[in-house]
Amino acid sequence: MTPTEIVESFYADVWNRRDYGQARRIIAKDFRFRGSLDDERQGVEGFIDYNKGVHKALGGYTCTIRDMIVADGRVAAQMYFEGVHQDDFFGVPATGKTLHWMGAAFFEISAGQIQSLWVLGDIDGLKRQLGLTETAWA
Repeated sequence: MTPTEIVESFYADVWNRRDYGQARRIIAKDFRFRGSLDDERQGVEGFIDYNKGVHKALGGYTCTIRDMIVADGRVAAQMYFEGVHQDDFFGVPATGKTLHWMGAAFFEISAGQIQSLWVLGDIDGLKRQLGLTETAWA
């Protein structure tokens, strides 16, 4: 698979369909993951635990790639995230609201697997939707 195909599968298969067999194929065993919603996770199994936690809190959670730039085993992706708030999230009990936010994901890929991923999401905007912060200039 090309780096583009690996990232597309990471979101379509691993995140959106929760295909953890595919996760174990395309993510390196010593994978390093830093997401916007939690601390750093190590290894494919640590990432799978993170994935399960996000899906528990956000029903129907999906990730959509809006744009990608690929160069020399590195991929940058502009992302759109969405899910229904169905369990505790940032300390807020379920509201039933559909939450959505944008982010950027930075992948390092070699030997046909994702070696590391760093995701930066609009957490301030997400927390506003949960009623945790106010708009600074409204």
